[in-house]
Amino acid sequence: MNISKNWFLDEFKQIGKDYADQSEVDVYESSHAQFRDIYQESIDLLKTLNPSQEDKLIDFGCGTGIFAIESAKVCNKVYAVDISTEMLHYAQKKATQIDIHNIEFCHSGFLNFEIEDNSVNYITTTFSFHHLPDYWKGIALNRMYNMLKPRGILYIKDVVISEKNSLVNIQNFIDAQTEMGGDFLKEDAEIHFKEEFSTYDWILEGLVSRSGFKITSKKVELGLIAAYICIKE
Repeated sequence: MNISKNWFLDEFKQIGKDYADQSEVDVYESSHAQFRDIYQESIDLLKTLNPSQEDKLIDFGCGTGIFAIESAKVCNKVYAVDISTEMLHYAQKKATQIDIHNIEFCHSGFLNFEIEDNSVNYITTTFSFHHLPDYWKGIALNRMYNMLKPRGILYIKDVVISEKNSLVNIQNFIDAQTEMGGDFLKEDAEIHFKEEFSTYDWILEGLVSRSGFKITSKKVELGLIAAYICIKE
C-alpha cells in the first residue's frame, strides 16, 4: 500500500517556545542555567552510557549542541539533529571554534531523519520527545529501534507525568520555575503544559516496550521528570 504523507505531522512546525527565533536561541543556555546544569548533565550521561571511540551516536533535539559536542570528543561520529536551523548554526559554530569536526549537523527530526538501519550504537533525546503527540511518539520509537544496532541503547529524558498527584506536581513545578526565573521561566513552563505533548509515564513506557525496547533503568524527579535507558533486544 502506498501511504500518502499529506496527513503526516509537520515536525518542523515550532510548538511552545519558538526556537526558529534567534533571540530565543541566544538566551537558551543562560535561561536554562537558572534551573539546570546542561554541561554537567552531559558529562554525567556520557559516564553512564560509556561510549567508545568506535561508536556512532544520534542526538535528537540537539539544541545548542552541548551534549553533541561532548559526545563527539569520545565517539567516532555524532549526528546532531534539530528542527531549528538557528539552533544548528549556533551549535555548529561552537563546534568549529573548538576544532570538533566529527559531528554531522542535520536539519531534521524524529520522523524525518534518515540513516541506514542497524547503524548506530546510541540514540539520545533530552527534553525534545514531548514535541510529538503520542501516536507519533510510537512511530518515532519504531524508527529509532530500526536505526540502532542490536543491543544498542536509547536514552530518553523528558517531562513525563506520573499519574499520582499530577495536577499538584505540575503546579509545584511551575511555581518553582517562577521562583527561580521569574515571569520568563513561568511562561516557559506554562506553555509547555498548555501547548506541548508530555504524556503519562505508563503511556510512554508502553510505547517504548511495544517498539521492542527493554527499559533497563528509570529515574524520576518530582513526579514529572523521567530518564529512561532502553536497550534494543
